[in-house]
Amino acid sequence: MKAGTPLAPARPGAPARPKLYFIRHGETDWNREGRLQGSKDIPLNDLGRQQAAQVGQPLRDLLGPRVEKLPWIVSPMIRARETADILRHAIGMPKGGYRIDPRLEEINFGSWEGLTWRDVSQHFPDRARARARNKWGFVPPDGESYAMLLDRVWPVFDDLTGETIVVAHGGIARTLLVRLAGMKENEATIVDIWQGRALVFEAGGAYWMP
Repeated sequence: MKAGTPLAPARPGAPARPKLYFIRHGETDWNREGRLQGSKDIPLNDLGRQQAAQVGQPLRDLLGPRVEKLPWIVSPMIRARETADILRHAIGMPKGGYRIDPRLEEINFGSWEGLTWRDVSQHFPDRARARARNKWGFVPPDGESYAMLLDRVWPVFDDLTGETIVVAHGGIARTLLVRLAGMKENEATIVDIWQGRALVFEAGGAYWMP
């Protein structure tokens, strides 16, 4: 199985974990506008639906008939469920047929949701500077930090016993880069988590699927 674009190198001696095929949901209008959507249930836009479909053939090419046998775990948020259904249709699989886990909801940005980062910097400059100093540990008003998000989602992945396909969110991918791929916390908060591609976690590292 050929690896694609590396994101975090494999680490010899890393604890053995089941391989994950992680797909971030496709684009929403709030993504396009640069708004913090977090816990807000925003649907895909037209580009997001195209991005969801375009993962299908590469995933089938990579996994072959096994793609229909692996378990799928999906965030309950509409943008993730839409992505999973469109992706499964593109593969030739029925909609649904996956497990929804509420712990996979996106990181909660609290009262900042709906704002852009420019809005945050303009209206809450002190807190914006505090977040810039520690993006991993910073807690937005009434929200949660990446550290808190990792505590919430890790039990989902710690319980896995075999290869799994996951459809969820960028924030969750960042926590997995830290826990599964050994990426430094501050680096994980700024790395691009692409839409329309699958991120494979394997052997203590991570790479983008070809």
